Order: sequence, then C-alpha cells, then structure tokens
Amino acid sequence: MNPLQSRLQTHAPLILDGALATELERKGCDLNDRLWSAKILIEQPELIQQVHLDYFQAGADCATTASYQTTIDGFAEKGFEKEKAIELMKQSVVLAKEARDIFWQDENNHQGRVKPFVAGSVGPFGAYLSDGSEYKGNYGLTEQALIDFHRPRIQALIDAGADVLACETIPCLIEAKAIARLLKEEFRDTYAWITFSAKDDLHISEGDLIRECVQAIEPYEQIAAVGVNCTPPQFISSLIVEMKKGTSKPIVVYPNSGEVYDPKQKVWSGDTSHNTFGDCAYQWYKDGAQIIGGCCRTTPEDITDILQWAKP
Repeated sequence: MNPLQSRLQTHAPLILDGALATELERKGCDLNDRLWSAKILIEQPELIQQVHLDYFQAGADCATTASYQTTIDGFAEKGFEKEKAIELMKQSVVLAKEARDIFWQDENNHQGRVKPFVAGSVGPFGAYLSDGSEYKGNYGLTEQALIDFHRPRIQALIDAGADVLACETIPCLIEAKAIARLLKEEFRDTYAWITFSAKDDLHISEGDLIRECVQAIEPYEQIAAVGVNCTPPQFISSLIVEMKKGTSKPIVVYPNSGEVYDPKQKVWSGDTSHNTFGDCAYQWYKDGAQIIGGCCRTTPEDITDILQWAKP
C-alpha cells in the first residue's frame, strides 16, 4: 500500500522535517567529515534521536533518517566492515522510529495530526564523493553501476522498517531511473519519492528539464511522489509549475534556506532575510505541492511556520 497516498487523502499537505545537520551542529557536533551527519550515528546516536523528536514536536509528519551519507564504501574508508556499515544504516531507521513512538505515546500529540512516518534517506552517488557532486551530476557511471551502488543501503533501510524511501538531492536523470528500475525489479513492495536538486527554475543540476525528468519516471508505480529538494527557495514555484506539466504524482518540495553552499570550503553563506519559510511554503502549496518541508539550514522553527497555516 502506498503510504503517502493514504495519508494525503485526509492530511494534505504532509509536513516533512527540516535539516538534520543544522540541528546537530547547534547541539555541538562537528560535521566537517566525509561521513557528515552519518558520523554522529557512530559517535552520539542519541542526539540524532533528539533531533527527530524536536521536529515531531515542531509539527513534522515525517522523520528523514540520518542515512543520506551512509554507504558501504564511505564507511569502509573509515575502517568499518560491510556488516557494521549495514548495522549503522539500520540504526538510522531505528532511531527515527523510536523518536516517533516516544512522540506518539503522548495522546496530546494526536490532535489534528496523522501518526508520523519514517522516510529512509537515500542520498545520491555524489554525496559519497563528498565534493558537491550532488549539485552537478556527470558521474560518468552506467545505470547498472548506480543500481549496484544503491542496492545495499536500500535493502538495509527496508529491512529496518522504513515506511518509505526518500531518494533525495538526485542531480541527474540516469540516477533517478536507476533507482526506479531497482525498486521495480528487486523491491516491488517498497515505495519512494524521488527529489532532484535543481540549478535554476527549469533544470535539474545536470541540465535536463525538470518537466522531462518527472515525465521519464511517471510510469514507475513505486515512485509515489516526485519533486525537488536542496534547491534555493526562489526557484521552487516555477519548478512546481513545470513538474505539473509532466506528472500526475504528488509533488514534494523541501528547499534549503536560501543560502549558498561552497563544497570546497564546506561553508554556507548568503542572505535569508526574505519572507518567512512558512509564507514561502504556503505559496508552494498553492502552486501544487502536497508534501512540504525544509532541507539544508532549515530548522524546527521553520517547520512550525508551516504548521501554523497547514493545520490550524
């Protein structure tokens, strides 16, 4: 059963969480590492669980697991065997589910809310490279090579009980098609959303038109929603309009705060003194997005801004 479709019938929009890394840094974590937030799965997993709980309390209907940067090869470079890497991937789901259950034990949290669900984060191949390639694409890999890369993590997240997969920050169509094909051929009972990173108001990061990208994965039933994430807010409305031309699937958007990331220096900069995140999100909802949250540099306060109009 499609877990997004059943929830959207009575609880549109669904509210996603915001940035995990931002909140971990606010709690004192140093993420200047190739493993990024996955490093905290090893060092302080209890902080990850607390961030998930913070987002539920802020209004999120979903926790996105701390598995974006988890890969077999990435952990191997840090000295971890394959079995330990898979264990850490599964732990990311367990932490999110435990936070969800803690939140839902309090019946006061039920009012006007749908029981939160857990999305297993599947970052792109470019995230493993840790050089900003999730905003460029052009890997030079075949579709089969990308299938082989994504298979172990997807298997681990499913085995650990993720309700849906969040295949996110995908910069190129070949990678989206690889994931869609992998689910169709090997994980037929699993649903996912695919969200692209975009470089402007019409094109995904590698250069293809967003309309053509969502159109290409329209036939895949297990892709339950399509959209964009980790993209500047000013591009989102146009991207939604373009996606609606190519898909009948629900549209999911979770942009970053509007700041610009330097992948070499690994720092963010820029002005975010625009409309509140909640105001922007309301516009995206009017444009046609049904699943809305935040990506890099967004906070629980931003998610509460969405809650104010989404579920008064």
